[in-house]
Amino acid sequence: MKENKKILICYNEPDCLYENYTGKETNGSNSIDLSETSFGDDLLIIKDLLLKRFENVKLLPFTSNIVETGRSIQNFSPDAIINFVESIGGDANYESAAAGLLEILQYGFSGNTSICLGNSLHKKRAKQILKSFNINTPNYKYLTKSNNKEISNIQLDFPLIVKPAREDASIGISENSVVFDLNSLSKQINYIFKEFNQDVLVEEYIEGREFNAAILGNKVLPISEIMFQGLSKNLPNIVTYEGKWDPESEYYKSTIPSCPAQISDSLKETIERIAVDAFHALGCRDYVRIDIRVNQDNIPFVIEVNPNPDISIDSGFARSCKAAGISYEELINQLTNFALDRNEYYQKLHDK
Repeated sequence: MKENKKILICYNEPDCLYENYTGKETNGSNSIDLSETSFGDDLLIIKDLLLKRFENVKLLPFTSNIVETGRSIQNFSPDAIINFVESIGGDANYESAAAGLLEILQYGFSGNTSICLGNSLHKKRAKQILKSFNINTPNYKYLTKSNNKEISNIQLDFPLIVKPAREDASIGISENSVVFDLNSLSKQINYIFKEFNQDVLVEEYIEGREFNAAILGNKVLPISEIMFQGLSKNLPNIVTYEGKWDPESEYYKSTIPSCPAQISDSLKETIERIAVDAFHALGCRDYVRIDIRVNQDNIPFVIEVNPNPDISIDSGFARSCKAAGISYEELINQLTNFALDRNEYYQKLHDK
């Protein structure tokens, strides 16, 4: 028998904030961008999975009209909210605002808090928090348009990697992001200033292997390694925007995940430990993916903390769940349970 509960799935409709997300000049080709097309189909899959368990499941797109969005939520009066909102109007800075609205309305929702989402998106702030907990993360420099004259005295060891300061999903990351001298550094920084109109994070590039440590609840799932086999030797071994979202690109075809990663027990334990430390340092909950580079001395460095990562059916997170014996349906139900439990807590507060 189905549970007599109402489940609301909140999401953001695809919207373009920038003309070019790749982090490099392009030739205007019309490759399919999976970041804009893939999750819509997965939302219907998720809804159908939840309808197997619950009487009433509804999809609600978040818009910039927060009053209308809030009213729609209250009118539906859900027993739990699955929060898949990653941006509003294409702006990832509002991901935390969406979670903040749900917190104000006091509905139990899945995923991370507004504070965690905001801190993790802001790369400088995230690195400051990690360093305050003595968690390894690459040395960095934060540059604004007003202090970009410091490029000539960067005081970091080349090679370096240049990133937009407040983006996720590898937006703005391309082979041009890894730089080996001041001239290419200056060129890429100015490109980010121009194309993304935001500050820039420059950090020391860690030569070595790249791993993803997915955490569900309080459990570290099987670690995944990003394999760069087949990638041209002139291209740096990094996860670019094209590598994630453009199936016609060389990076997409040559950036192959391997899960579980073939690593020693000692390295596995080290990666799991630093992932859990980063999880707690940023105040994460429910589900997160920690991206880690391991240098040639087997020293791990946290390069990104990704709360509310992509959990589409063919995502890296879903792959790690499968390796742990957790089906996609079980993953969705677990996230729903997190939200249901929180909603019960709010209901108890209201009943007092």
